[in-house]
Amino acid sequence: MPNSLIEVKNLKMYFPVVSGILVPRKVSDIKAVDDISFDIRRGETFGLVGESGSGKTTVGLSLLQLYRPTSGQVLLEGKDLCKLRGSELRQVRRRMQAIFQDPYSSLNPRMNVFDIISEPLGIHHIMSPREYRRKVEEMLTLVDLDPGMISRYPHEFSAGERQRIGIARALAVGPEFIVCDEPVSSLDVCVQAQILDILDSLQTRLNLTYLFIAHDLAVVGYMSNRIAVMYLGQFVELGTRDQIFEKPLHPYTRALLSAVPIPDRAAEKKRQRVVFADETSGALTPSNGCSFAPRCTVGDEQCHEAVPEMEMREAEHWVACWKS
Repeated sequence: MPNSLIEVKNLKMYFPVVSGILVPRKVSDIKAVDDISFDIRRGETFGLVGESGSGKTTVGLSLLQLYRPTSGQVLLEGKDLCKLRGSELRQVRRRMQAIFQDPYSSLNPRMNVFDIISEPLGIHHIMSPREYRRKVEEMLTLVDLDPGMISRYPHEFSAGERQRIGIARALAVGPEFIVCDEPVSSLDVCVQAQILDILDSLQTRLNLTYLFIAHDLAVVGYMSNRIAVMYLGQFVELGTRDQIFEKPLHPYTRALLSAVPIPDRAAEKKRQRVVFADETSGALTPSNGCSFAPRCTVGDEQCHEAVPEMEMREAEHWVACWKS
């Protein structure tokens, strides 16, 4: 597609379910990602939202090839990453980095800031070790941290500062594409705003492209140009930020939006919450039809018997629903 940095075609990531101790055997699959296709355009933020267990993080890890997909294609400027191995894949990974959810577990407690940020420089042989200190100080300044903290260890920082160190580490090798895997979900609200502003500023300054993963639609809406809503491994709706927030088509999207808090208390009281019918469906007990059908309040017999395809209802706006 024109101007696309990443193209994903029919991506599947299945995890086997094994039974038995003496003679283990595969009995089924958990379809964490089940045949999704989309593109991420250069310079944009593509938001991915859904509840826990929907497959969001698996998509991000599959794009980075930290999970090797069961099938499908992940194209970086036309090059299929799923076919790369060894040094070829390592070279491409320099162009793709990740910012992880937990700033506590994503940093090695035995390494100081200098070692954490300079480690990827050594892995990719970007510069001479004599230049590492200058580069690390530059990265710390970029994320609004004092370069004088270069010798400190992770336990000496707050959660927000640790996440800034994680961002600096991701930027050290000069990537074009960054997977932001719920980068603010474990932070206080005021710190969340600071980290989001840093990410937004860096995107403009460095011409970065983001896949922004979160379960909070308000945060995704603040950051993203386009948003995909994911449920049990599949996309149920995809559109621009305005389309998703102003004209949601899928019952699941409307339910997520109804749970987003709004500052007007009077309007909050008048707003009608969308409540799921039940929660019986799961990754191990998939529905024969629409994956959301067991919980949907507007579904009928057709929804339980046939899987809806993603259809475009207007420019840029796609939905998989029989009732929308």
